[in-house]
Amino acid sequence: MSDDRHTAIPLREFPDPALAYTVDGDDARVTAANDAFEQQFEQGPVGRRVSTIFDRFNSCDTTGDLGPVSHLVRGDRIGVRLDGYGNRGPFFARVIPSDGDTGYIVFADLRECPDEGSPPGVDQVSSVISHDLRNPLDVAKAHLRAAEETGDPGHFESVADAHDRMERIIRDVLTLTRDEAVVQPTEEVAIETAARDAWESIDTEQVELTVSESLPTVTADPDRLQRLFENLFRNSVEHGVATDETGTGQATESPTEGRSDGRDGQTRGSTTVAVHPVEGGFYIADDGPGIPSAKRDIVFTPGYSTQSGGTGLGLAIVDRIVEAHDWDLTLTAADDGGARFEISFC
Repeated sequence: MSDDRHTAIPLREFPDPALAYTVDGDDARVTAANDAFEQQFEQGPVGRRVSTIFDRFNSCDTTGDLGPVSHLVRGDRIGVRLDGYGNRGPFFARVIPSDGDTGYIVFADLRECPDEGSPPGVDQVSSVISHDLRNPLDVAKAHLRAAEETGDPGHFESVADAHDRMERIIRDVLTLTRDEAVVQPTEEVAIETAARDAWESIDTEQVELTVSESLPTVTADPDRLQRLFENLFRNSVEHGVATDETGTGQATESPTEGRSDGRDGQTRGSTTVAVHPVEGGFYIADDGPGIPSAKRDIVFTPGYSTQSGGTGLGLAIVDRIVEAHDWDLTLTAADDGGARFEISFC
């Protein structure tokens, strides 16, 4: 096993098989591996191309829309389901980008998860996400140790970020795994109020919200309705950003990077999110790049994500909340090409 002192997080902090990598052209090279990886797979993987690790498996499916190495080189945080490597696995590999062109791949054995043989669903995704909680926990532990050793207070910001991510993962998983009884549509809720309250709870810098004053009032669970708006707003805000054609714009994502909702990037960013009434309901629309029609079903699948750091549960939670209220949800294109989520009260 290679000395891992050069990595930001010591590989020994990962309880599962893990390796560190550095991007090298259109592939990446293994720079270190922990004992668990060498015991599970092989000894001395340092220097090998990461693609050769994935090539050992007969089946290799990512949570994104590209091959695993392409996502890795691009700096995406994704999951990879691997199967067909002797009598081992199947595995769920987490690609975790770090500083610059470096990162980690952590392998979780799906035999430890219930209903592995079933089609991907809430139970399986919950088990996979529970493994994902280990990553921010390990990050927090490593930075706390570094703060103790160096006295550098900058590490505490990383600890706080890791805790925030764990809290969001836990909340998302609980929302998906609880049954319909958790949703109690017993109050008269003003759609306009729910939308504005949700907007205040997320980071919406440089994005404008327009809310119609003629939105209806509906019998709903107020907490879940606000959660629905939060997830849809966050989806529009996070995925409406795009760089210019030369890649030199001020946005933080490239046209095709960081999409958790299957959007194809264009050369303009989302600047407006609108909530307006329709007959028998309301809709949320943005003026971002939109979602291709071929991907409008899969984006609601639990665990589907190509966003760096995304759990792939945001839109799945929206779908669950709508279903629990006995409403209907339709995803179409907005008039200006963005995404439009229309909710009808049945």
